Amino acid sequence: MSPLRIVGSAAPPERPDDVIVALRKALHAGELELPLPGRGDTARRWSGLCEHGRRDLSLARLVEGHADAVAILHEAGNKPEPNALYGVWASRASGKGAVLRGTGTNTVLTGTVPFCSGADVLDRAVIAARPEDARDAAEDVLIEIPLPDPRVRALPDTWNAGGMAASRTRDVELTDIPVGENERIGAPGFYTARPGFHLGGAGVAAVWLGGAAGVHDRVLDHLVRREPDEHQLAHLAAMHLGLVASDSTLAGAAADVDAPRTDFDPADVAAVCRSTVERAACEVLALAPRITGPGPLSRDVAFAQRLSDLEVYVRQHHGERELAELGGKLVRASRTGVRP
Repeated sequence: MSPLRIVGSAAPPERPDDVIVALRKALHAGELELPLPGRGDTARRWSGLCEHGRRDLSLARLVEGHADAVAILHEAGNKPEPNALYGVWASRASGKGAVLRGTGTNTVLTGTVPFCSGADVLDRAVIAARPEDARDAAEDVLIEIPLPDPRVRALPDTWNAGGMAASRTRDVELTDIPVGENERIGAPGFYTARPGFHLGGAGVAAVWLGGAAGVHDRVLDHLVRREPDEHQLAHLAAMHLGLVASDSTLAGAAADVDAPRTDFDPADVAAVCRSTVERAACEVLALAPRITGPGPLSRDVAFAQRLSDLEVYVRQHHGERELAELGGKLVRASRTGVRP
């Protein structure tokens, strides 16, 4: 991975609707055919996600969802439909989520799923549904459905922020969609039990890193057009160092993923990657406006949008909660003498 080396990536979409056009174009050009995680070329997969994030975060969010769905299907021994845009709808925030009701041939998919990116533009969705009598994710079932479907409705006014608006993220209402054996992916619990679940989380961190690098690009472009003072230069260097450290962390993690130790834990790898990139992204968000001042924030729509997108997207990270979990593992590992 080398997200800090500019290699002439494609220009970002200029308008929200251009994101979907760019996504379709990338699909048909084969640009969404990323290597599968943990199969020997994870670094190139994450580098590709990073490059899309550097171009545009809303676009990258849809690319990441598609790539994650394709990886899930392959892990389950299934094949994705050719030339179809996929997404993964698995959130259970605020007590919502997809539900499986009934048994056998009378099983239906229902419920409201929050945070469904590409809600009204995808061709197929992989949905994590919980049987109505189940307790936790260990019993969740993955369902693949074709879109559009009149029983799948993207709810208006469920994304009111400017940040990541072009990702077309909405709550989606599912109404009694029949589910047969052919629509099921893997066994119950497959979604979170597979190693790719945590590797997908690290892939999201690669997108965040690309988004932060995209802000860095704009700040650097701002400074080369004038004579920066020493404080601006110091802030720029601090941003750069955070991105370099994150890049190194992801590169090392990718190598570990493809040649794991016997005690390799994908959850630990994902936690380190996500927390490292989140800290770098937060530093970028804090320092970029201090470097540029109010001019670009108020007059450069693309720059302001990049900041807004990054601030919203990186909050997918659970911050202190994930750090606390990682810290607990470090303490337990020190007590037992087992390497974390």
